[in-house]
Amino acid sequence: MKEEIQIRKKRKGFLLRILLSIMLLFFVCLHPAQATSDTKEQMEEAQRKKQEKEGELAEAQQDLQETQADLARLQRVKSGYQGEMNELNAELQLVADHLHKLEVEMDLKQLEIDETIAALEQARITRQEQYDSMKMRIRFLYENGGMAYVDILFSADSFGEFLNFADYVADLSAYDRQMLEEYIQTEHEIEDEEAQLEREMAELESLKAGVVEQQKQVNGLIQKTAGNIAATAENIEAVNAQADAYEQEIVAREQEVADATAEYEAIKRQYEEELRLSRLAAQSKWRNISEVTFEEGDRYLLANLIYCEAGNQPYEGQVAVGAVVINRVLSSRYPDTVTGVIYQRKQFSPVDNGRLANALAVNKATARCYQAADEAMAGHTNVGNCLYFRTPIPGLTGIQIGGHIFY
Repeated sequence: MKEEIQIRKKRKGFLLRILLSIMLLFFVCLHPAQATSDTKEQMEEAQRKKQEKEGELAEAQQDLQETQADLARLQRVKSGYQGEMNELNAELQLVADHLHKLEVEMDLKQLEIDETIAALEQARITRQEQYDSMKMRIRFLYENGGMAYVDILFSADSFGEFLNFADYVADLSAYDRQMLEEYIQTEHEIEDEEAQLEREMAELESLKAGVVEQQKQVNGLIQKTAGNIAATAENIEAVNAQADAYEQEIVAREQEVADATAEYEAIKRQYEEELRLSRLAAQSKWRNISEVTFEEGDRYLLANLIYCEAGNQPYEGQVAVGAVVINRVLSSRYPDTVTGVIYQRKQFSPVDNGRLANALAVNKATARCYQAADEAMAGHTNVGNCLYFRTPIPGLTGIQIGGHIFY
């Protein structure tokens, strides 16, 4: 009878182990074992950094595109100013040619005026001389009572010669009058010509003044356009420098993206490897807590790790952290000692960053941390066979206790 009871107990124990194995396998299917929290966080941080660098690269490329667009616009503006400058220079050349032509015409006109004035002066002198001669002959005739003409007439040897002398005297008098009238007429004509030349000179001076003013305006526009060209050239130089800076920044950003991508890919490969190992651990053989022999100092070490990882968490969360360490001790895929598990390379961040060493140096573990370590080392677990824990992230499922997800 006792043997039958023992056989039944063995069967129940066997069936219980099978059921536990099935439940564990089901849990693994629902929640596949993943990499350590540190590796997961490193990968997420690397991915965030990679995305950040890609964003910075995109911003730098956008800045470069905008700067290149500004540069192209400034080049068009400069080309427009240069075109205006060419047109203004051509216009200034035409104005200068026109001004030179007017100056030549004015010089020629001045020569005409000078010649006309000289001719007028000579005409006035000639007229005065003719007038003086006539006055002298008239005075002579008046003073001699006309006897000079009579003497001339009666000195003729014949009647024909007398008539000729008479005609000569008449012609001489008529000539004097005609010459005087002609000189007076010539003087009037020269005066009219002088007045006309003066008017033409005034018109030329007015034209010249207008052309000089136009020349000043064109020169002003040229100076203004030259200033615009110089200012635009300075802007182009500044934008070119900015574009060069953006290009250098893009080179740096591209290198940063490449480095961040390489870092992310390396961590991703490490994560995938640890994920593979965690799946193997979930499916591998597990020891019973009764098979574990704890060493002196394990309690002290585990309590301080609990303090570092979950010192600010509720008591249940502290127990859960201790249970994860003990679960790894029980798994055949991890070291079979508390020290080996805790100091396994890159598994617990307090080990890597020195916090655990600091805690151990002064024994920062609280009484509750020691109580949680005792429960875990006694085989109590409130997270089943979970091997990992981390702060919650989107898409991660598991048992949440306090600020940690256990899986």
